[in-house]
Amino acid sequence: MSNSSENDESTIPTVSEDANSLGEIRINHSVVASIVRLAALEVTGVSAVGGGFVDGIADIFKSKKGDERGVRVEEDEVGDYIIEIRVILRFGCELAAIATQIQERVAEQVEKMTSKNVARVNVIIDGVRSDEETAAATKEDWEHQPHTD
Repeated sequence: MSNSSENDESTIPTVSEDANSLGEIRINHSVVASIVRLAALEVTGVSAVGGGFVDGIADIFKSKKGDERGVRVEEDEVGDYIIEIRVILRFGCELAAIATQIQERVAEQVEKMTSKNVARVNVIIDGVRSDEETAAATKEDWEHQPHTD
């Protein structure tokens, strides 16, 4: 049974790094989730992370355990990351090859930026989009962003 601090909604999961002579370093799981999203989007063939209907449901039921727009970050018993990422890929690409590239890129970037090991990167392919659908989704996202002009 979990302790009461895990059930407290105000608790934000963090990673405690080894303390150095100046103090402790903590990396919030939402920061790791952002690294995961950005790393996955660098892979050619990835149309979106999260996205669409799945992302909307995830926002409604978002937990404080590292869920961030299609990405879940947890730690195993030794403190290594276990990452789950949900993606939409471009139609026509080799799905398994792109998923493998996502795994490699995410693990590489997370380990490089956090100095912590990644035990697993589970990739869930939620759908495929044509180039036209990708362009329309990007335009819609852009139109809903605040602009400074």
